[in-house]
Amino acid sequence: MGRFLQFAGLVAGLIGLVLQFAITIPASMSAGRGLLGSVVFYFSFFTILTNVAAVLVHASLLSPTGYAWFPAFAGRLVRAGVAAAITLVFIVYATVLARLWAPEGLFFLCDVLLHYVAPLIFVLWWLIAGADGRTRWRDISWWMTYPLAYLAYALIRAPFAGEVPYPFLDVAKNGAASVAIASLTITALFLGLSVLAVLADHGIGRLRK
Repeated sequence: MGRFLQFAGLVAGLIGLVLQFAITIPASMSAGRGLLGSVVFYFSFFTILTNVAAVLVHASLLSPTGYAWFPAFAGRLVRAGVAAAITLVFIVYATVLARLWAPEGLFFLCDVLLHYVAPLIFVLWWLIAGADGRTRWRDISWWMTYPLAYLAYALIRAPFAGEVPYPFLDVAKNGAASVAIASLTITALFLGLSVLAVLADHGIGRLRK
């Protein structure tokens, strides 16, 4: 089952990422961005970066070649951290972002694959085969660097690019206080998910023993 979920997650993630890239770049260039700016825009979304990480985890564990290319993504530290991050992707999108737009056609397919299917498969795989009882509480400090670094990047890029990847990060429109509250809330949510990840990993480790 673990192997099947890895393969399914790899396929779903790759299809979603490649298809999203294929439709985002032309649309972005039509909106006035150059090719490089469109690529940067594509990789400026937490959803995209996290799904890339999930795909690399699957790829690193499915083949010896993948493991040689991405050894860090095969380790328990990254596996559990990605599980927490991709759960955050699902929760924030389902509760906040999904109601802000109504994608159609290929955009809808990408939306489902990257926000629902890939996260669900990854978390199921991690619970069944990826967790091994070896996570440590200090690992949370490493996991937290990812959302905090992303938040810093998004806020620093905003005044130069004139855009933000997510509406709740728009200081010009919402004000600094609103963005600070949203940022703290999501950071706290990620911290809570990280704590749950450690507890789940320890529980699974004890069950296997």
